[in-house]
Amino acid sequence: MFTRPADWDKLKWQQKRDVRFDSWIKADGVKFVSKEAEKNYKARATRLAQAAKMEIPDRVPCMIPTGWFPAKNAGITLKEAMYDPEKMKWAWLKFVDEYDSDTFDGTLFFQAQVSDILQSKTQKWPGHGLPDDAHSYQYIEGEYMKADEYDLFMKDPFDFQLRYYLPRTIGVFEPFADVPSFSSYQGLPERLMAMCLDTRFKKLFKAIREASKQMPAFGKASVETTQAALARGFPMFRGGMAVAPFDVFADNLRGTHGIVMDMYRQPEKIQEAMEFVLPRLLFGAIAMSDMADCPVVMMPLHKGDDAFMSDKQFETFYWPTFRRLLIGMVEEGLTPFPVAEGAYNRRLEYISDLPKTGVVWMFDQTNMANAKKTVGKVSCICGNVPVSIAYTGTASEMKEYCRQLIEICAPGGGFILSGGSTFDMARPENLRAMMDAAKEYGIY
Repeated sequence: MFTRPADWDKLKWQQKRDVRFDSWIKADGVKFVSKEAEKNYKARATRLAQAAKMEIPDRVPCMIPTGWFPAKNAGITLKEAMYDPEKMKWAWLKFVDEYDSDTFDGTLFFQAQVSDILQSKTQKWPGHGLPDDAHSYQYIEGEYMKADEYDLFMKDPFDFQLRYYLPRTIGVFEPFADVPSFSSYQGLPERLMAMCLDTRFKKLFKAIREASKQMPAFGKASVETTQAALARGFPMFRGGMAVAPFDVFADNLRGTHGIVMDMYRQPEKIQEAMEFVLPRLLFGAIAMSDMADCPVVMMPLHKGDDAFMSDKQFETFYWPTFRRLLIGMVEEGLTPFPVAEGAYNRRLEYISDLPKTGVVWMFDQTNMANAKKTVGKVSCICGNVPVSIAYTGTASEMKEYCRQLIEICAPGGGFILSGGSTFDMARPENLRAMMDAAKEYGIY
C-alpha cells in the first residue's frame, strides 16, 4: 500500500511520480527468496522506471506480454488453468522460472467457475461456448445499455447496474429487471424480506452464495502467484487499470453498433456521459495504484485507432476526455500506460500533446519509426513486436526484428521492447530470442 508523505500536496507531479516509483522499487513488503532475487528485482524495476521517465537505463527493458502463454508452456489447456487455480499457479510460476523477462505480466483474471454459476452472457471461454482446447476467451458484444438510457445511467449508476445492466449480462440477475428502483429508502426492509421469499430471488441468492465460495481459492492462488513472482525478483509493471471515457460506452455498454449510431444521432449524450465517468475513472485508477504500490496504470484502448473513427471524430469524441484523464493521472504522480491496439499512425501528432515524460505508450501496428520521431520526443514508447513473428517466425527472425526495433527506438532512452499484443500461442524459442536481443543489442 502506497503511503503519501506529509508534504504530498506541495510536490510537483514529477516529484510525486519519483516518490511513487521509489516506493515501488524499494518494495518493502516483498519477502525476497534471496539477496540475489532482491538485487535483480531492484535492477529490473529501476530499468523500467528510468525508461518510463525517458532517462538512460543500463539497457532496454524487455516486457514479454505473456497473455495465456504460461498454460501452453506448461502443457495444460486454458480450460484447465481457468477452472483449476492450483494448476494456474503452477503454470504461471513455471513460466517465471523459465523465462528471464524484466516483468511479471500477471495471472489469469478470469474465474470460469464464477462465470458458470452466475451464467455470464457476455463471454465465451473454453468449456463454455468454446472448445476445451481454445486458446483464449471471446467477448460477446451487445447493446447492454439502450440508446435512451444515458440519463438513467448518470442519474444513479448503482441502480442502473442492478436493474438494467446486470439482468442483461448475467443470467442469475434477471429477476432484478422486474423490481422498482431502490433509490427510495422507504419500505426497503420489507422489500428485501419479500425478495427473500420469492422463488426467483432464492435461486439468485443461492447462486451468489455458491459463486462466493469459488472466489477465495482463485483469488488466493492469484495473490500467491504474484507474491512468489515478486519474491523471485520479477516486478509487475502495472498497478491499476483504466479505460478511455469513450470506451466505457463503446466497449461494454452501447457496443460498436450502438455507439456509432449515437455519434450521429445523439452526440451530446456521449459527451455528457463521458464527462460523468471521467472523475470516477481517475478516482479508481488512483485507488488501485495506491493499493498495489505501483504507479503504472494499464489502459487498453479499443475504439480510438485509425480504422474505427475519422480524425474529426477522434478530435471530437475520443481525445479530449481521454487526454484530461491522462493528465489527471500524471498530476497525481501516476504513469499512464495506454495500450494503443490497432494502428495509431494518424493519431501520433494528437497524442504527442502531453506532459513530457509523463506517459508510456504501447503500440501494436503503429509505425515505430514515426512514433519515435513524434510521440517519442515527449513519451516513452513501447512495443511493437508482432504476434505473427512470435507465433510462426524463427528465433533468428525474432531476434533480427527486435534488433532493428531497438536500433530505431532506443537511442536517447525512452523505449521498452515488448509485443504489439499478447503472445498466447508463441513459440518458446522466440520469447527467449526476444529477451536475448534486449540484452545483446539494448546496451546503452
